[in-house]
Amino acid sequence: MSFSCKNYDYGTDNCRKLKAECIPGRRGCVLEGRVNLSEELEKRLKELDQKKG
Repeated sequence: MSFSCKNYDYGTDNCRKLKAECIPGRRGCVLEGRVNLSEELEKRLKELDQKKG
């Protein structure tokens, strides 16, 4: 990742706050609404939302 976040665990590539895979800008992320996301991240977020139901 090319960002810095106090919740990012470099050892596991997970978010400590959400206790899940780190996807910058996802719901609950401290970066949500504060950054422009790449097409790849937008796609990952859409897939995550679809899995949830």
